[in-house]
Amino acid sequence: MVTGYSAVMTTAAVTVPFADATPAQIRGVLLPEELPRFEREYSEALRAAAEQYRLDRLETCLRTWRRIAWLAHSDPGAHRRMLAHVEHTLATGEPPPGSVAVERIEELIARRLGR
Repeated sequence: MVTGYSAVMTTAAVTVPFADATPAQIRGVLLPEELPRFEREYSEALRAAAEQYRLDRLETCLRTWRRIAWLAHSDPGAHRRMLAHVEHTLATGEPPPGSVAVERIEELIARRLGR
């Protein structure tokens, strides 16, 4: 758990993990291999906000990285495996070993539902 931070915020009966995490709190839970990308994207968004007097890019950056922080915090091992799968797919153009095509999953769902 991140010190001094409630990992879950509840509003209107909807639980939104890391919804109000600060950039420092986001940085504190990211995997080390994600830090350079976060720092680069956050710095670029800050620079754009200062130059354009608009916060939309900064808000989008933080919203994206809050989700990533939630995933990294909730199950670092699973998050790391997902990153490895993405890296494999980007490097080879092939899905990771053991993957199942979406069409096959849809077929299995339809069969189970009797369609």
